[in-house]
Amino acid sequence: MTKNWFARWFGGAPRRGNSAPASLAPAVEQAAPSALPATPGDGEVDLAFYRWLAGSAGGDAPPATERLILDELARLALAPDKAAELVPRVPAVIPELLRGLRDENVAGAELSRMVAQDLVLVAEVIREANSPYYRSTTPVRNIEGAVMLLGQNGLRMLLARVAFRPVVSMQAGRFAKLVAPQVWSQSEKCAQAAGTLAPYYGANPFEAYLAGLVQNVGLIVAFRLIDQVYCEDVLPRSNAFSAALLGHARTLAQGIARQWEFPDTVADAIGGGAGGGPLGSVLAAADALAKLRLLVDAGDLEIDDPLMLAHVGPRLRPIFDQLQPQES
Repeated sequence: MTKNWFARWFGGAPRRGNSAPASLAPAVEQAAPSALPATPGDGEVDLAFYRWLAGSAGGDAPPATERLILDELARLALAPDKAAELVPRVPAVIPELLRGLRDENVAGAELSRMVAQDLVLVAEVIREANSPYYRSTTPVRNIEGAVMLLGQNGLRMLLARVAFRPVVSMQAGRFAKLVAPQVWSQSEKCAQAAGTLAPYYGANPFEAYLAGLVQNVGLIVAFRLIDQVYCEDVLPRSNAFSAALLGHARTLAQGIARQWEFPDTVADAIGGGAGGGPLGSVLAAADALAKLRLLVDAGDLEIDDPLMLAHVGPRLRPIFDQLQPQES
């Protein structure tokens, strides 16, 4: 079944030594887990992010409207199979290549041949190889050089991103369509930060990357539900409503991750709390970094705002800086 797609093709754990591009290492090379600050649990970053998402569509709504939406979300959270139907199914993108990536002995030439079957993927792989994260001394212009530079784990992460993008970013419905591009941007940045931080928490980098990509699926589902049950022009954004909606969104994402048979560690991390383990700590830190990066880039938050300073200390600032938009 399609829901097993990630479990079947992304199932193998990558080797710890192949966890991230070498150019990312200086960002956290001095940041042992005990030195990385804990993410404050006051929810201020989440609330600021939600208000930014709501934008001009956000405003005051009657308490009855807020209760209606939250009650429907609570009911949907009890039926993850129904929740999963509110987002596109994960597409079966080049399963042959993903099977090959589970075999550590597969030759680079064979990977290149499989990648070359999909022109969109070819463009993505070459673009990734030329990104600042790999810092190639000369431009990479062919698929063979790009695959060699990315390595198996880099290619796995790229494929996960390419495959998961339409699940989050391609949405119908007024409110879901409004927020989808920003939500996907946050997902990409969160995944990047999580994959970078994971080794320093003793977590699996690829699982951290997947958790960053999938955690916002519940938020997209929440907006899809709002589009179905709510016909007003104003999107509720009181603090109480925002906090409750984001809590339900996390529960929805955790349920969908289990429905899609992601690793238990990924689903537990998305759920948060004490059960999240090291991966939960990685995801919480990466999530805050990605949200703050978007708020700063949008001009909604100053770089020296107290909210920034509370979450992005000297140890995490290099990773925060790495999340700046890339030049084309």
